[in-house]
Amino acid sequence: MSSFKDLRIVDNFYQTSAFFPMPTVLVSTLSETGQTSLGSYSLCFPYYVAGKDYYAMLLETRNSSNTAQNILRSGTCALNFIEDGRAVFKEAVRLGYPGETCEEKMQGCRFSLEPGQAGGEKKRPLIVTDAFQVFECTWQSDLEGAFEDASRVGQLDGMEPPYRSFNGITSRFGAHFILRIDKILMKERQYDAIIGGVKAAAFPRVPVDYGYRDNTHFWYTRFRRPLSERIPAGKESALSTVVYAAERIDPEIKFTREACAALVKVPRVFLKTALQGCVDWAKENGVTLITAEHMAVIRDKRSGEKK
Repeated sequence: MSSFKDLRIVDNFYQTSAFFPMPTVLVSTLSETGQTSLGSYSLCFPYYVAGKDYYAMLLETRNSSNTAQNILRSGTCALNFIEDGRAVFKEAVRLGYPGETCEEKMQGCRFSLEPGQAGGEKKRPLIVTDAFQVFECTWQSDLEGAFEDASRVGQLDGMEPPYRSFNGITSRFGAHFILRIDKILMKERQYDAIIGGVKAAAFPRVPVDYGYRDNTHFWYTRFRRPLSERIPAGKESALSTVVYAAERIDPEIKFTREACAALVKVPRVFLKTALQGCVDWAKENGVTLITAEHMAVIRDKRSGEKK
């Protein structure tokens, strides 16, 4: 006999039929008048993470929301990640409640705003000063021909077909936006942790929410100090394995033994990808022999800043 009960799957299954932890993100967009508007979202996840010429997030929204309408119109937004705090989260819940215009929602907003750094030809919304990190983004409206959906701005009572599979208007009430990440901005403390080495004390106080439950409350959990767990012994690549793979990854680029030693803790399933990343960096920087010093530059993923 099973130890589980079979629960019926209904709309908004991630909160009505499940306990699903999610991020809390303030999405800033531009209203029709050019004012920055904030909306709270949790259905916002990494989408393109490797192997393409850009990185992207996926945002799921109601197509009638201020956020969706603004992205359809302007094509830009910013994902602002906020820290834990009862007053902060209370304001996030208020900003996430539907039914108000951009002007009504932003009146008396407790969050400070400032210009971002992405630039470009398109006008961009302001970003949240209180955030610990911000992704400035552009909607990839060319994917699936979703740019055609911009003509449907103003339809707030449900949109008729055609619907797209993964980008743009995806259902009568839904929309998906694939957002190219143009800039990742980070506060100094978290920036220093990523560049210099992450410790538990440097982690931002990130809230995790579970969405609406009984139509009267929004549930989330307070931040607790993060814990680390060492990779099990024997799971990393042995030095001889790294050297063997490095000698065969590219005929023009060579690795010193000390450089290979920097990759021994990379799981074998990711070793080829890690080596290829080193090769790509070497070719971009005119290097034919990768040394331990070069690996120190590559490892922090910010070669320009490191130099």
